Amino acid sequence: MKIALIAHDGKKADMVHFLSGFKEELHQTEINLFATGTTGSHIERAGFKVTKLLSGPLGGDAQIASMAAQKELDLVIFFRDPLDKHPHEPDVQMLMRICDVHNIPLATNPAAAEMIFKYLTNSKETWNQRQ
Repeated sequence: MKIALIAHDGKKADMVHFLSGFKEELHQTEINLFATGTTGSHIERAGFKVTKLLSGPLGGDAQIASMAAQKELDLVIFFRDPLDKHPHEPDVQMLMRICDVHNIPLATNPAAAEMIFKYLTNSKETWNQRQ
């Protein structure tokens, strides 16, 4: 299973906290984490193995969108900060559109991410049949 992780600056701590709640599942299963650069650095410092891509504003969002378009991802978790402006907002919108076009689950807050993640980790066989 391949999961992409992105978090705006104000949400990076939330991402690490979210992942910490699933530490056991992440270490026991074959889940590959991919993240935009700065988010990935925070995740790595928390003790998780992650493949880091470019930072979001430098093209990391677009790299993840490309992976989604090629059906290389099972889930995208993007903790967005809706109360702040982001110069790379067009990339964010493009990523969300690509997930919708290619039917890739996208969670934009911890509650949705938790529901999807619990479903995926508890029913990998069902999920693999979907592919």
